[in-house]
Amino acid sequence: MRLYYAPDTCSLSPHIVLRELALEFELVKVDNRSKRTADGRDFLTINPKGYVAALELDDGEVLTEGPAIVQYLADLKAENGLAPRAGTWERVRLQEWLNFITSEIHAGSALLFNSSLPDEVKSIYREKLFRRFNFLEDQLNGKTYLMGSAFSVADAYLFTVLGWCKFFAIDLQGWPVLSAYMAGIHARPAVQAALRAEASD
Repeated sequence: MRLYYAPDTCSLSPHIVLRELALEFELVKVDNRSKRTADGRDFLTINPKGYVAALELDDGEVLTEGPAIVQYLADLKAENGLAPRAGTWERVRLQEWLNFITSEIHAGSALLFNSSLPDEVKSIYREKLFRRFNFLEDQLNGKTYLMGSAFSVADAYLFTVLGWCKFFAIDLQGWPVLSAYMAGIHARPAVQAALRAEASD
């Protein structure tokens, strides 16, 4: 498998999951501006949407959209427990979390990267994001991970998008439970390995 990625983007999430599962894969860097891969290909021929992550399978199929990719990967090694079994109530809860992260945290944060937005508009989006952080603070209180005591693909995704706070001068210390949650995930060996690989590539 090949994972097409760019540093400091949502492709970190499936990268973490690949390493958590100890799956064999090739990491291919994409320049988000030029849409060229590190080996000189036109990324738009791989993913016409033009953004990472994209996972190219051994048979040539390409899967896009982070929440779909991480669930696919988790099911390749279901015994590792990164996603509850398909068809269970717990799997629906996982999908609920993935949808919340993608629509509220990922999309809500991505808007702040837009340098053309006036500060007063960004302030509105920041306040909305902070309300979502308050919700997460409450939901994680007394739990190690989103789904309880076990790390899941939803945690890889939430860690990834909350990591963007550093670009917006948002200090998660204002949410102590959330801050401790982030520190715990950051310490995981697979997370450390993914971060090192992306920093050195």
